[in-house]
Amino acid sequence: MTTKITLRNCIISFFGAAFLAFGMYNVHSISDITEGGVLGAVLLIQHWLHISPALSSLVLNGLCYLLGWRTFGKTFLVYSAISSLGYSVCYTVCEQFPPIYPQIASMPLAAAIAGSIFVGVGCGICVRLGGAPSGDDALSMSLSRLTGIPIQWVYLLSDLLVLGLSLTYIPLNKIAYSLLTVLLSGQIIGLFQRKQ
Repeated sequence: MTTKITLRNCIISFFGAAFLAFGMYNVHSISDITEGGVLGAVLLIQHWLHISPALSSLVLNGLCYLLGWRTFGKTFLVYSAISSLGYSVCYTVCEQFPPIYPQIASMPLAAAIAGSIFVGVGCGICVRLGGAPSGDDALSMSLSRLTGIPIQWVYLLSDLLVLGLSLTYIPLNKIAYSLLTVLLSGQIIGLFQRKQ
């Protein structure tokens, strides 16, 4: 992980998280293809409580960041704060406009693949630089470091928990596509982390 805080890495972290938010708004939030961890939890909260992911992600992320800070220190906290801000700002901007391609909601396989790319690349960039755009990233990074289990498998466990809860509003066939997207996004994040 990066140990020095640089302006370049701060900017990259911000835009990596913005890329993630763009995909969450334009793919996941309209297609009923969800993510696991905090990303999926904020969509679950949005569905049942009508609280914007721009707000709920900040609260849930803050709780998970405490563990990440204790594990990785100040650099992690700075990059995570920038990533979280990038996610919330971009999601808020996206909410001001209709989704770019709403037809993706009727193409679950395309939504699963596109969503996994947005999540995998957006989170992967931030994780590689030493930050976490969402709480599940912070939690997964910390648990991976503490247990020695590769990050993609830690992601899968938390994702499966949230996907199980998401069955309360997402049909089983859509959960199958959600499982595909979390498997793919976790592997993409793992690739970014291994290239350090």
